[in-house]
Amino acid sequence: QAQLVESGGGLVQPGGSLRLSCAASGIIFRINDMGWYRQAPGKQRELVARITSAGSTNYADSVKGRFTISRDNAKNTVYLQMNNLRPEDTAVYYCNADIRTLFASASISQWGQGTQVTVSS
Repeated sequence: QAQLVESGGGLVQPGGSLRLSCAASGIIFRINDMGWYRQAPGKQRELVARITSAGSTNYADSVKGRFTISRDNAKNTVYLQMNNLRPEDTAVYYCNADIRTLFASASISQWGQGTQVTVSS
């Protein structure tokens, strides 16, 4: 079974920037789509951005032009560069990836443990 470990969350002032990282570990055969989701208190988890193994991306309308998702396939890592952060971006951010481990017959959608991002003055 693979694991996803996020890092890079924290407290930042409005207009500031943060970079989240999520590394997959384990005996991995292939990682397909990777993405970031977030969940604010009292709200449902929502898609922030996703990226395919070929590098195609899609974003939630609320973050377009401010957030950039990227990945390093050699390191099994996905990143989320967040610029011009707003208080409404405050949430727990979760990494998600479709991972096929070496002896598995299919990929499984897996989640990281989440990292808190707080945007406040």
